[in-house]
Amino acid sequence: MQITLDKLKINQKGTIVAVKGQGVTRRRLFDMGVTPGALVTLIKLAPLGDPLEINIRNYELTLRKDEAKNVILEVEDN
Repeated sequence: MQITLDKLKINQKGTIVAVKGQGVTRRRLFDMGVTPGALVTLIKLAPLGDPLEINIRNYELTLRKDEAKNVILEVEDN
């Protein structure tokens, strides 16, 4: 099942399939290691749901929700 990163639940894992967006936003995500094939785990959410903290490539990364909407993941159905 494919979802966007902002829809991931805490401790749920997914593999990045694609990164949408254009220009600076897309380039910034790639520079931070958010690339297709990377395994992502949602660590925690801020109280209002923005930003969110993920584990990717063995480091913690904080993203805003509107940035996370550009990242498409493949997750297992549970």
